[in-house]
Amino acid sequence: MKSNYRDIIKAPIITEKSADLAQNENTITFSVDVKANKTQIKQAVESLFDVEVEKVNTINVKPKKRRVGRYEGKTSRVKKAIVKLKEGSSIELN
Repeated sequence: MKSNYRDIIKAPIITEKSADLAQNENTITFSVDVKANKTQIKQAVESLFDVEVEKVNTINVKPKKRRVGRYEGKTSRVKKAIVKLKEGSSIELN
């Protein structure tokens, strides 16, 4: 288990789709540590942002092959957490 909540929550994911979810459904999307589970993510969001979390959905994004000239490699693997906040709770991401 991670000792620091800032190690679990890496960064918010800001795209058109995540902005639409945040505005209409009170849901925030974060990039999180690959080894973190839903309970750890919930505790981290509640303590860092002082909000109440209703539920957490996670997505493991597999690395994709990429190529630049003759060099091949892979993108890094990522875990996304879609966090639904309870009614009355909100997080301002600027």
